[in-house]
Amino acid sequence: MPTTTLPAEYRSDVETLWGYNQMHHEPRPVDVSIGLGGHDFGVATYTADLYRAGTFPLIVFTGANAPTTVDRFPRGEAVQFRERAIELGVPADAILVEPNATNTGDNIDFTRTLLSERGYLDSIKAVMLISRPYQQRRSYAICRKRWPEVDVVCGSLPLALDDYVAGIGGLGQSGLTRGAGYGLIRALPASDRGVGAGQDRMKASRSALMVAASVVGMPCGKPG
Repeated sequence: MPTTTLPAEYRSDVETLWGYNQMHHEPRPVDVSIGLGGHDFGVATYTADLYRAGTFPLIVFTGANAPTTVDRFPRGEAVQFRERAIELGVPADAILVEPNATNTGDNIDFTRTLLSERGYLDSIKAVMLISRPYQQRRSYAICRKRWPEVDVVCGSLPLALDDYVAGIGGLGQSGLTRGAGYGLIRALPASDRGVGAGQDRMKASRSALMVAASVVGMPCGKPG
């Protein structure tokens, strides 16, 4: 059965992963926000909040579907994020949709292509990546590698860990642990594989990495 609380045996490790995977950037004005697809409507909510605050004039929502999101977002992640943002007061003409990306690298590459096709790319100097909290570090690394010309800011709907777990309770605690562990394991060796920009090695405990790896089902150092 899904649970909306973290079992005690996971809490310390998940809190370590939760903190490390976030970049802890402060929002600041940028040229475009890129909302990364996933199971979390908080991406659309936070994007709408920052748009209304004047943080950026243009939004791109990017994402197709994954097995974990197709039931929740049958029309596609980016499409339904756009619909939610419009419900929250964002003008439709301020939003572009990239409906084909199935991973974070695609999110960045396909968004750049879309912005180029629409004539925006040359004017983009700074971007904000809005994602699930535990996706921030990986998305930052990949964007720095694949789009080095821009300044990158990361953000997520500000929520405490327990509030986030309650909000995604239908996915279960193990889903959060898998996601956080996956984000960490993928971010750490990214520079070695030429995927992400180099970053400081993990300051988190090795036990957190080992727990995450076992939950994800992959050995440490061999990201999928």
